[in-house]
Amino acid sequence: MIHRLQLGEVPAKPHTVFAPDGGEIAFEHCLTRQGFDGAFAMLYHRHPPHWIESQEELGLHPGFSPTEPYGQPIRRHFMSQQLTADTSQTALLSRTLLLANPDIGIWFAVANQADPTLGVNADGDELVYVFAGSGVLHTAFGVLKYGKGDYVFIPRGVVHRWEPDTETSRLLIMEGRSWVDLPAQYRNHYGQLKMDAPYSHRDFRAPEWRHHQADNQPLEVLVKRADHLSRQVYRYSPFDVLGWDGQLWPFAFNINDFQPKTGLVHLPPTIHATFAGGGFLVCSFVPRLVDYHPKAIPCPYPHSSVDCDEFLFYVEGNFTSRKGIGPGSISLHPAGLPHGPHPGTYEASIGSRETNETAVMVDTFKPLLPTLAARGIEEADYQQSWIRG
Repeated sequence: MIHRLQLGEVPAKPHTVFAPDGGEIAFEHCLTRQGFDGAFAMLYHRHPPHWIESQEELGLHPGFSPTEPYGQPIRRHFMSQQLTADTSQTALLSRTLLLANPDIGIWFAVANQADPTLGVNADGDELVYVFAGSGVLHTAFGVLKYGKGDYVFIPRGVVHRWEPDTETSRLLIMEGRSWVDLPAQYRNHYGQLKMDAPYSHRDFRAPEWRHHQADNQPLEVLVKRADHLSRQVYRYSPFDVLGWDGQLWPFAFNINDFQPKTGLVHLPPTIHATFAGGGFLVCSFVPRLVDYHPKAIPCPYPHSSVDCDEFLFYVEGNFTSRKGIGPGSISLHPAGLPHGPHPGTYEASIGSRETNETAVMVDTFKPLLPTLAARGIEEADYQQSWIRG
């Protein structure tokens, strides 16, 4: 959570009568974390936000796929480029679960149409990396514009609706089943981001407040809980809000606003930490100057991070340590095997002054298992690419 914001109209004191137009009182809606001990927001609805006209169970999300059983640890390469939108597809229903563990589910969506309903994820926070496309995300907090390279954060339980523009949106969806936040080490004890953090408060874009944001929005909401969907039709629009304040709200952050650190010699990947969750860390690799010791080897050294599985989503640029990898590729390097560069890339990096690669990495502390759906987009012999050279 970034900092406290206030948009629209709110009363001078919480939990008090609020009737700004002299009519009926507004309904205060508290969205809280960790019971009532964590970050929260208060939204003021013109009508009761909890009146439901009808509901219906729909079964498993169409993009859900069971994970593989535990097997031998091997390096894997999955190609999201093979996921296409052959027909009309929406961000809510077109997503496919590719990898998962109890702490995080990693989905991929190809959306070329606006969601016809509202949606809410009750399974976790969503941190969505926009690989391609642009559009708007509608929420009760306002409208959030998104574009290529944005991380879009949607807190668990926040009703929303994706509306891509004319270009297809390709979305990497990291579902934090525990939670998603900024790493604690970037804040001082006042809660402010430190001056040596890799980003500032100004880098996080808040929703744009619109007084008539409920206009032309559906009353039907698809709720995802335990990977099942239910359809709920509300009496009043969840977006019919007079105003809100708090520290829990959707935001966008562009990966190119991440400020990378460099050192005399190669620094560990923790310097790229961007978001943290319970049991996982999300890192951003962006173009940067590399190590400046005269004998430095800029390419990442072989390493055994024995507590973590490593997921990498390749965005663009020249990927220093990998051959046969392109934009949209996904690699999974499990604990138990040394991670390291492909043959020849370690030596070839000597003398480099900068790198132009962009990638998103997720390190997990529990095994991150591919789903059966991921098998359909896998390069079968990736494990052998270190032998072939």
